[in-house]
Amino acid sequence: MSSDALARLHELQAADLPVHGGRTFAYVYDSGLPDVDRIGREAVAAYAGSNGLDPTAFPSLVQMENDVVGFAADLLDAPPTAQGTVTSGGTESVLLAVKTARDSRPDVDHPRMVIPDTAHAAFHKGAHYFGVEAVVVPVGSDYRADPAAMVAAIDEDPDRTVLVAVSAPSYAHGVVDPVPEVAAAAAERGVRCHVDACIGGWVLPYAARAGRPVPPWTFAVEGVTSISADLHKYGYAPKGTSILLHRSSELRAPQFFAWAAWPGYTMINSTIQSTKSGGPLAGAWAVVQSLGDEGYERLARDTFEAVDRIVAGVAAIDGLRVLAAPDSTLVALVTDERSDPFTVCDEMASRQWYVQPQMSYGTHPANIHLSVSAATLAHVDDFLASLAESVATAQASGPVAVDPGVAAFIAALDPATLTSDDFDGLLAASGLAGGEPGALDLPDRMAEVNAMIDLASPAMREALVLAFLDRLYRAHRG
Repeated sequence: MSSDALARLHELQAADLPVHGGRTFAYVYDSGLPDVDRIGREAVAAYAGSNGLDPTAFPSLVQMENDVVGFAADLLDAPPTAQGTVTSGGTESVLLAVKTARDSRPDVDHPRMVIPDTAHAAFHKGAHYFGVEAVVVPVGSDYRADPAAMVAAIDEDPDRTVLVAVSAPSYAHGVVDPVPEVAAAAAERGVRCHVDACIGGWVLPYAARAGRPVPPWTFAVEGVTSISADLHKYGYAPKGTSILLHRSSELRAPQFFAWAAWPGYTMINSTIQSTKSGGPLAGAWAVVQSLGDEGYERLARDTFEAVDRIVAGVAAIDGLRVLAAPDSTLVALVTDERSDPFTVCDEMASRQWYVQPQMSYGTHPANIHLSVSAATLAHVDDFLASLAESVATAQASGPVAVDPGVAAFIAALDPATLTSDDFDGLLAASGLAGGEPGALDLPDRMAEVNAMIDLASPAMREALVLAFLDRLYRAHRG
């Protein structure tokens, strides 16, 4: 790459959210330790050209993967029989958990899995990709999976149920599901139980060590057959690495794929990918080796101190409250009727903080989502001051309102038959149409757009964001 290209790259990157500095509360996880970040990036660069497709060609990748999986197995109370795989991220780990459960039961023609309605979207993606029916069970008033309702859903058709999944914690609300009750019921019925700890797997064990009350969720819980835990979240490794652990090699076996019935080389894959750069794995290995158990414990203590201080600070802000007492590092905040979360998010952005808006769903209100990292701790006071100012400003302007004409336009749309013309009409009605036909012109403030999307049903939201995605990714020709 020429120096001109690198200069252009840095110019483009200037418009992105900052990945360091503790001011971004979604998508990135910042240890606040420059040396850790440097080590991870240098390791990625050193292995960027290596290929994890053939384990015999790059034995160092096998060594590193076994080291990292072993560290995770110890962290998650796995038995000596446990084995795992490094994947490209939490979604691939969940996809593989669904695929493995399906393939473990070739006798089932129409497999199903039981999940709470707070389960990550990756489970629905797995259901869609692998032909597994997702049976969605509403959570209780505490936003945790309802064990009795989960068991009842299993018992509706136990012979076809190949998987039950719970979260540690759920992304939306940051609470840990009642894993022991669900896992025990699954085991009694011969059903696999997966714990999605993609976001909690590398931090909750250290919370327990620090004496914090953490509900049981690891392999120490009988009936848990697999766990996913992301290294690129609270493992503070470069994107994208996750781990999928199974209680035994036998349980892991259906995860693998091999194919020899063609004239080329015999294909064997441990994950969905075939060719995969060794860079992310090397980066994760280098970070794990550098931080070690003591380093991760120290970072976890910093993170939870930041969480506690944020929760206490929110209690002092008039018109704002924590939606559910967090078990982990995720905090969801709701406003009272004097303002709305979308405007608060805009106000925080104007103060150089990125906090994530979450739409309403059923009885779950729209809210402001925070993923707290170790780097947050040094900035908590400034964050809380900005949050208090943002809420006050949002209250002064009042809750955002969607134009009645736009609301009526959305209500009249059918997500099953949404056309390009329909989407163009919505863009025009909402003031989002650009100068060119089909172009987008997103405003600096997104409250009205988010409020508009919040009015739509989940099916319509999906149709709208898919249409948006199609418009966003258009090739630059010539």
